[in-house]
Amino acid sequence: MSSQSQRELDALDWQILRELQTDARLSHNELARRVGLSSPAVTKRVRRMEESGVITGYRAEVDPAQVGLPLTALLHLRCDHEKCMLKTARAKDYPEILEVLKVSGSHCTVIKAAVASTAHLEALLDRLGRHGPTQATMVWSSAFNRRTIDWESGLPTVERPDEWQ
Repeated sequence: MSSQSQRELDALDWQILRELQTDARLSHNELARRVGLSSPAVTKRVRRMEESGVITGYRAEVDPAQVGLPLTALLHLRCDHEKCMLKTARAKDYPEILEVLKVSGSHCTVIKAAVASTAHLEALLDRLGRHGPTQATMVWSSAFNRRTIDWESGLPTVERPDEWQ
């Protein structure tokens, strides 16, 4: 979302976004009741935010542990140039992968994966090893999961840090 889009969102848009991030299954009638608008007005605002790319989709969240994938790991991958996973593999080849982040630093990719066991994780690491060296970190718990984005009052101002003394 560009800073231009952020300036175009008013207080009612932010109320709608907060409600939808909490429960994307709300009907437009219920959403309208909660924010104090008519259903057609809410529908128009939601459609505008969808078309502008502010709202990018709706989905059901599934607890991986409840479907047999109780272990979560962050996998750091440093792809060999000609074997880049993002260029040589398909998402369907790695159903364990929940998220892929291209990053800077000593690794080019950070992967969030859900697996059934340590043996499953080891097999995934072997498959990913075709692309380059990997490093795994087990996730014990999550402090924030799908945190609500709410910058209605604007982005924070960041002051220049004090000089070293």
